[in-house]
Amino acid sequence: MHIAIINGPNLNLLGKRETDIYGNMPFEKYLESLAALFPDVEFSYFQSNVEGEIVNEIQRIGFLTDGIVINPAAYTHTSVAIGDAIAAIKAPVVEVHISNVHAREEFRKLSHVSGKARGSIFGLGLKGYELAVRYLLTHSDLQKHPQQQRKSIVLFWLRGFSDDMQTSGGPDFKQFPFLSLSQFFFYLRL
Repeated sequence: MHIAIINGPNLNLLGKRETDIYGNMPFEKYLESLAALFPDVEFSYFQSNVEGEIVNEIQRIGFLTDGIVINPAAYTHTSVAIGDAIAAIKAPVVEVHISNVHAREEFRKLSHVSGKARGSIFGLGLKGYELAVRYLLTHSDLQKHPQQQRKSIVLFWLRGFSDDMQTSGGPDFKQFPFLSLSQFFFYLRL
């Protein structure tokens, strides 16, 4: 199985910029650990600060790969073109954001990608990429029946929730086997 990871602007500076928000691990180092965690997956990685280059990569890889994990970064909130490119391809796409964009500035709450992606993961740090890969692996039939799977899953990091969330009235995560850390997530079906 092949999964493409596409990162948008400024994510080439992970580990150096705003480490209080984005952490101190460079993405290339994280990608090595992700590849070790999923030895049967062939990963490709693309990062650009240029919107058109991201659109070109989505179009190039979108009919060749089994799935795409994308963090469009700031283009999430401004790029209709990236959203349109995702809608035009065959491969299923999961949107990932390292920070919880809904807990930040108001303009970050708009996404031109979420409605086109199979799901979105916010605020789980780099772990969001792993969860996106797990989702794509457990839903490898998405390409065969793309319109059947247009429902979105949105995951948020909730501060203050304890490890016993499932026993305290939280949602039933058994229906989502790709969630390995279910006690930390709140699930919303859109």
